[in-house]
Amino acid sequence: MSFLENYCTFQPLSEELIKVSEPFVCDDSDLCDFFAKDFIKYNQDLFGKTYCFTLDENPRKIVCAFTIANDSIKAQLIPKSDRNRLTRKVANQKRGLKSYPAVLIGRLGVAIEFEGKGIGRELMDFIKSWFIDANNKTGCRFLVVDSYNKEHPIRYYTKNGFKFIFEDEEEEKTYSGIVTNESLYTRLMSFDLIVISG
Repeated sequence: MSFLENYCTFQPLSEELIKVSEPFVCDDSDLCDFFAKDFIKYNQDLFGKTYCFTLDENPRKIVCAFTIANDSIKAQLIPKSDRNRLTRKVANQKRGLKSYPAVLIGRLGVAIEFEGKGIGRELMDFIKSWFIDANNKTGCRFLVVDSYNKEHPIRYYTKNGFKFIFEDEEEEKTYSGIVTNESLYTRLMSFDLIVISG
């Protein structure tokens, strides 16, 4: 039984909804700030669209939220070994494309009080199914995320089937034009929707 499906309502996150809702508190202050106010300008500037699930028994309670935007994976910029791994399930005649259509999950958060209850997994399953649905209005082969390079978010995305686009941080630094010896703040990861579209 899905908690989000049975006990929540899915809707766009709006300035009006935020004004009447209880504060959305998750385990990352940057995400809390984004979902409290920054998403409004992001939506107005057409950089992304933010959605949420609210609790049916208390519609002022936001259970989880996420932002998505159109994106692509620039295949010609990825080292050959990483590109081959990424496009393993792509038909041979399409493997030479310069880029592959994708949707970026820009932000994703679950309210602290709902953590540890499988909501994050349900939310990711919802997003995946949303983009393979016959009524989806755009072509989208991959979901991509620029995950915080920390144990908890990396583990979350890995458990949900995402893989690193670049095998190691040095390759990703080269791709990103980063010339520092420090660890990357984020890591690019992807999920190939073809594996669940069958």
